[in-house]
Amino acid sequence: MIIVPIKENEPIDKALKKFKKKFERTGVVRELRRRQSFEKPSVERRQEIIHARYLEELRRDGTL
Repeated sequence: MIIVPIKENEPIDKALKKFKKKFERTGVVRELRRRQSFEKPSVERRQEIIHARYLEELRRDGTL
């Protein structure tokens, strides 16, 4: 459960912004989207390898 302490006379917009930020940090939405579509382990691994190659290329070029 997310608890957002609200100060006296604090605008509701500011409290809502704090709530959204805390909710985003929990990663609930990210996890939900990840679970919505199943990806085979072999495909997942292939994507990791492609991403690692991309990062290595950036490091080699001095961009990262």
